[in-house]
Amino acid sequence: MRHWHHLISALLILTAVTALQASQKRLVSEDEVRRVHLSALLVDTHNDITSKTVDGFDIGTTGSRNHTDLARLKAGGVGAVFFAAYVAPQYASKNSAGNRAMQMVDTIRHDIVARYPRAFVLAKTSRDIERIHKQSRIAALIGIEGGHAIEDSLRLLRNFYELGVRYLTLTHTNSNNWADSSGDIDKPEIKHHDGLTDFGKQVVAEMNRLGMIVDISHVSDKTFWDALAASRAPLWASHSSCRALSNVARNMTDEMIEAMARKGGVIQINFASAFLSQRSADAERLARANAMPESEKNIPPAGLEDAVAHIDHVVKVAGIDAVGIGSDFDGVSSVPTGLEDVSKFPQLTRALLENGYSAAQIKKIYGGNTLRLMRAVEKASSELRRVRWK
Repeated sequence: MRHWHHLISALLILTAVTALQASQKRLVSEDEVRRVHLSALLVDTHNDITSKTVDGFDIGTTGSRNHTDLARLKAGGVGAVFFAAYVAPQYASKNSAGNRAMQMVDTIRHDIVARYPRAFVLAKTSRDIERIHKQSRIAALIGIEGGHAIEDSLRLLRNFYELGVRYLTLTHTNSNNWADSSGDIDKPEIKHHDGLTDFGKQVVAEMNRLGMIVDISHVSDKTFWDALAASRAPLWASHSSCRALSNVARNMTDEMIEAMARKGGVIQINFASAFLSQRSADAERLARANAMPESEKNIPPAGLEDAVAHIDHVVKVAGIDAVGIGSDFDGVSSVPTGLEDVSKFPQLTRALLENGYSAAQIKKIYGGNTLRLMRAVEKASSELRRVRWK
């Protein structure tokens, strides 16, 4: 009996020591945070301020209630942004998705880049991003969110590429004519395809040939697996998080993260509270079930530590090369305490340093992994174009 008492005591001590070690964080100075943050090329792969600039918001305005403006991008040390050319599902039902996509592309090119040429430069390649960053300006890139934007036309897809679009999110919350979404997969009244149709696979193939990144945020699980099998280039999730930590359909399972990483893909962590925190997700689900208005939802926000936990999880599952940042700022209503807007990225740098990440690892998370993936997509495009025209 005494032996068991000693064993239990030893286990309790070990548990206490482990808990103490877990709670201890490395002390980090302001100088170190600043030095590491400025040394990284921070690429945010999904920002939705465009849904406001298209309606007249001036990104040069300071003090707005939005998550994003020019002053805060500079304060946050953001080096490059994929601005979302978001096409809401209702435009598909109005047969005007292509028109809306053109308006969204134009607001990036005209209302952001052309309006503030000293601050922003349109980027189309990984080299462009690096060159613009060396000029101390912000690289502005374009990603279309919602595959219905191409109106089932590869010709339209090619035209969007010529305008500078460098990724296409295969679906939004709505399934389209060639790919299923996670947003309506449980609705029997919606026509589904069991993943990608044959035309959907043609879309992926043409994106590979063009050099446009295949983005699987928002797609159903079956669409993800079909796209992964069909693509000759790495995929990414431009703004998703980990389902193991917050069980929502928009997040990726460990199996998906690992499989995508094996082909060179990257999951870009989304800062929406419900995607980071199960508590937030459950509160949002309950509010939705009770049809509560937005003003009364009172969803508890996630915390900065939740964003770090998702980064930690990806690194544990698939390695340091598999994770990036896709904030979804200005596309979500609730963001983490401590990551309230684009100016707060240095807080994330501090938290990563405190949790033991090195400067080299943070550089990978913030932009290195994204640039590597872009280079792989560009290389695949070059090879596929050469083969096609032989």
